[in-house]
Amino acid sequence: MAEPCLEIEKNPLDAYKYTAKGNLVAVISNGTAVLGLGDIGAMAGKPVMEGKGLLFKIFAGIDVFDIEVDEKDPEKFIQTVKAIAPTFGGINLEDIKAPECFEIEARLKKELDIPVMHDDQHGTAIISGAGLINALELTGKKIDEVRIVVNGAGAASISCTKLYVMLGAKKENIIMCDSKGVISIHRTDLNEEKKGFATQLDIKTLEEAVVGADVFLELSVADVLTKKMVQSMNADPIVFALANPNPEISYANAISSRKDIIFATGRSDYPNQINNVLGFPYIFRGALDVHAKSINEEMKLAAVYAIAGLAKEPVPDVVNAAYKLKRTSFGRDYILPKPLDPHLLTHVSCAVAKAAIDSGVSRKTITDWEEYANHLREMMGYDNKLLRSFTDMAKANPKRVVFAEANHVNMLKAAVEAKQEGICDPILLGNEERLAKMAAEENVSLEGIEIVNLRHDRENERRYKYASILAEKKAREGVTYEDACEKMVDRNAFGMMMVATGDADAFVTGVYSRYSEVTKMAEQIIGIRPSYKHFGAMNIITCKKGTFFIADTLINRHPSTEVLVDVARLTHDAVKFFAHEPVMAMLSYSNFGSDKQGSPRKVHEAIEILHAEHPEVMIDGEMQVNFAFDRKLRDKTYPFNKVKDKDVNTLIFPNLSSANSAYKLLLEMGVGESIGPIQMGLNKPIHFTDLASSTRDIVNLTTVAVVDAIVQEQIEKGN
Repeated sequence: MAEPCLEIEKNPLDAYKYTAKGNLVAVISNGTAVLGLGDIGAMAGKPVMEGKGLLFKIFAGIDVFDIEVDEKDPEKFIQTVKAIAPTFGGINLEDIKAPECFEIEARLKKELDIPVMHDDQHGTAIISGAGLINALELTGKKIDEVRIVVNGAGAASISCTKLYVMLGAKKENIIMCDSKGVISIHRTDLNEEKKGFATQLDIKTLEEAVVGADVFLELSVADVLTKKMVQSMNADPIVFALANPNPEISYANAISSRKDIIFATGRSDYPNQINNVLGFPYIFRGALDVHAKSINEEMKLAAVYAIAGLAKEPVPDVVNAAYKLKRTSFGRDYILPKPLDPHLLTHVSCAVAKAAIDSGVSRKTITDWEEYANHLREMMGYDNKLLRSFTDMAKANPKRVVFAEANHVNMLKAAVEAKQEGICDPILLGNEERLAKMAAEENVSLEGIEIVNLRHDRENERRYKYASILAEKKAREGVTYEDACEKMVDRNAFGMMMVATGDADAFVTGVYSRYSEVTKMAEQIIGIRPSYKHFGAMNIITCKKGTFFIADTLINRHPSTEVLVDVARLTHDAVKFFAHEPVMAMLSYSNFGSDKQGSPRKVHEAIEILHAEHPEVMIDGEMQVNFAFDRKLRDKTYPFNKVKDKDVNTLIFPNLSSANSAYKLLLEMGVGESIGPIQMGLNKPIHFTDLASSTRDIVNLTTVAVVDAIVQEQIEKGN
C-alpha cells in the first residue's frame, strides 16, 4: 500500500486512480431542515441521509457515506466539511435551513476543488426548470413573456427562481411571496436573498399576486391555493404545487378548477412528479467521471435540457409496466420523465460531463461519448453486449422487415422505433387510416414507412403472383391455385411470400396470431432448411451470471426423439451464430437413465443419437437443472459426462411447456432479460413474437431478424 500512497503524495490527483475517491460522495447534513419536518437535529435526520445514499447507488452506481454533523454554526460547519473533504469526489449538502445554506454552499464551492451541491436548492430547480420548459412549449408561451408567481422564499424557491431567470424569465415578471405576503421593496424585514426578488408592484397578498399569472410555483405548505385563485390565472396556467406530502392545492381540486391547467406535484401517485432523483444521481455521475472541480451553472443547465428532452422521446416499456401505464407520451400529463426511466443515466450524465469539459472545470476529458454511454449502461447492468453488437451490425446494413400485425400497438411502435434507430426499413401490413389514427394516439410518426393494404385493388396483381408461385411450389402437396389465392388474403401468408420472393428480407408476426397456425404456415410457405425435418425456437436469457440459451420455447409441444435431435443441432448452430461456444445439457427430471419411462426415455435416446451421429455437438443428459449448472456436483457424481469440466450455457428442454415456463419464470422473478423467441431452422428469416411481447421485445427480435437476413444474404452470395 505504500506505493500508491507515495504516488498520491507526488500528485494528489492520482487519488482518483488508486482509491475510491472518484466514485464516492458525501451526503452531509446538520438536520436543520429535514424534508418537511424542520429542525429535528442531525441524528434524527440520519434516515433521510441514508435513503439519499441509497438513491445515489441504485440510480447511478455512486458510493455514499452519509455524515450527520451536529453543528448549526455556519463557520464551524464549513470547517468540518472542509476537513473531511479529501476523502470524497463530491459533496451533496442536504436539509440545511435557509439562509445559512446559501453561505455554506457558496463558501464550500469556492474553497474546495470537488463538486459541491445543495440538492434542496438546485435539485428542485433543475427538475422544475425542465418541467417548465416543456409546459411552456405545450402551451405555446415564451419564458421571457410569462408572469411567474413563487410562493415560498426558502432555499429551494430562491434557487428555482434564479434558474428560471437563467432560462430566460424576466425578473420584472416575477412575484415572490413568503409567509408574510408579497416580497416587495416596501418591506423592511428582507434578507439579501429575498431582496433580489422584491417587486415594485403595489400588491400585498398571494391572492392578488396570482391574478393573471401564467406560472405558479409553490414550495410552501398544504392548501394555501384555492380553486378560485387558479381560476384567476391566465389561459393554460402552469401550476407546480410541491409541498409534501400534501400539495398547496389537491390534485382533484386543481384539475377540476379548469380544464386547461398543467399541474405538477412532488408526489409519485399523480402525473408530472417533480422528483429530485431525476437529477442529482446523474449530475454527480457526470461530474465524477470527468473529475470535475465544481458543479457550475453550465452543468446545471445541461441537466435541465437533457431531462426536458428525454420527456419527448418514446417511453420504455419497463417504465410503462412499473407505473401501470398503458400509453405514455409527451403531453400535459407527461412533461417530465419517470424516475425509473433507464435513459436518464446516459442522457443526463453525458450532458453534464460534456458541459463540465466545455466549461473548463473538468480534469479528465471524454472524447468517445458512445463508449462512455455504453460504459454507464454496462456499469448499471442496463447493457446487453450481445444485443448491442447485433444492433450495430443491423444498423450497418438495415433490411426490409415486414410487420404482419402492425395494427397491434406494440408492433406498430416497435416498427417505428426500429426505423428511428436505423435497424430496418419497416413494411407495415394493414389499413392506412387505422394505422395513422393509432400513430397519432401514440404520438409516433409513420413518415417514410411503407404501408401495404392487402384490401386495395392495386395489390391484386401481387396476390395473384404469390398464389401462382405457392401453388406451383406445393402442387404435389395438394395446394391448388384457388387454395393459394385464398391464403394470400391472410397477412401472415402474404408477408411470408414477400420474403420468399425477395420483396422483403425478413418477417415478424405473432402478437395476435396463434403460433401453432402461423408456424405451420411458415413451414409450408418458407420451408425447413436442408438436412433437417423440424424447426424450433430459442430464447436468450442475459443475467448477472452470464448469457444462457434455452430451447425449444415456442414451436414443438411434445417433441419426439427425432425432434429433440433436430432442436439440439439447430440450437448448437444458433448459439455459435451468436458468437458463443455451446456447452449443452438436455434436461429432464431424472439423471442419466435413472428413469426409463416417458420423456426421460426420449431424451436419453436423443443423446445416444447425438453422441453417435453428431460428435461435434458438445451435449449430455438427461440431467436435472441443478446438475447442469453445478459443474462440481455433476462431475463428481457422474464423472463420465461429455461436458466434464465445462460450464453449461445452453439448455434443451424435454417439451414446450417446461421450456416456455422456465424462461418466463426467470423473467417474472427479475432474474434476467430475454431476447426471443428466435426461430431456428426455416429457410428464411421468419420470426414469431407472442401476445405478451412488449415494444422493446419486438424491437430486439427485429434486430435478430435483420442480422438473420444479413447472414442469409451472405450465404446466398457465397453459393
